[in-house]
Amino acid sequence: MSVERSDLSRDASQVGWLPDFCRMDTFFVVMVAVEIIVLAAVLMPDSSGNTQARDVFTASLFAQWLALLSCVLLCQARRWIVRWPLHLSAPLAWSVPVVTSLLGAAAVHRLDKMMGLQMTVPPEHALRFAFSCAAMAGLLTAALLRYFYIQQQWKAQVSAHAQAEVKALQARIRPHFLFNSMNSIASLVRRDPLTAERAIEDLADVFRAALGAGQGAWTLGEEFDLIRRYLAIEQLRLGDRLRTEWRITAETALDRAIPKLLLQPLVENAVLHGIARLPDGGSVVIQVRNVDAGVEVKIDNPCPPRMPATSGNGHALESVSLRLQHYFGPQAWMAVAPAAGYYSVTLWMPDSRAGGS
Repeated sequence: MSVERSDLSRDASQVGWLPDFCRMDTFFVVMVAVEIIVLAAVLMPDSSGNTQARDVFTASLFAQWLALLSCVLLCQARRWIVRWPLHLSAPLAWSVPVVTSLLGAAAVHRLDKMMGLQMTVPPEHALRFAFSCAAMAGLLTAALLRYFYIQQQWKAQVSAHAQAEVKALQARIRPHFLFNSMNSIASLVRRDPLTAERAIEDLADVFRAALGAGQGAWTLGEEFDLIRRYLAIEQLRLGDRLRTEWRITAETALDRAIPKLLLQPLVENAVLHGIARLPDGGSVVIQVRNVDAGVEVKIDNPCPPRMPATSGNGHALESVSLRLQHYFGPQAWMAVAPAAGYYSVTLWMPDSRAGGS
């Protein structure tokens, strides 16, 4: 059995946390930040109360040259840096401007000494000059990398929010379910009116929830109530071929807030692409348990040995993944384990949602 995990807690390095320093907008931010530091340092009055405005051009030229060189190196090295996990790639990216500034300052001081221009510092302060430049570069690089990281996270969150809203609308009950349900209810109206009436009420509740998909949240218990109503309607069509097993070992998890219709599309996939395609049907197994300071929900179902590729199944998985990320943040994850004759989807939700509970 192979497991395809849609892990929403991937390292930021895997989603491009390090910006492209070849882009003009990134390069512009770096240059402006460097110039601000230069102006703050050079224009600061010295011990005599005079500013060193005459050195602004020289200091700016030197600092911008180091910044340009660092941007070029980060631009070229980015493809290799982002392959490493965040805890390794971040120090590696930080070290590029620091080492560049250290070596660049040493080279400039050496050149200044050879040409006798006396534009840097006396020879006895060469080491201090180089390390001071590296330290300043280290502080500025740390601040800029943090800024770019937060900016990327914010953009990802906004994008996830927009996509989650769209996917929530698209995840509403498929038309085939309505038609099948109405046909089943119509066949019951005369021979079993009470069952038909109950089925209409269940259908109304399912569609009421579907119309509210993407609008607020409810509890895991309420989601399961909706799933039970959905399965009851499908059982009118499939009869004994559709069976359900509930294995809930974490009763307190039923009070957990989740987005509306987060799990129902997965159960619908289990019925549509699994149970309904088997002559003898099978059982949809829904398990809930507490795992690692969170709640794990697992949905298993039998399926044909060779399931045909369908856009609906992939769409539901993508929708759930996006909504899970948007609501709970990058800690949440979803894993899909397809096998010959069986299909399993597992979701893990942390105790606290993104942005606070």
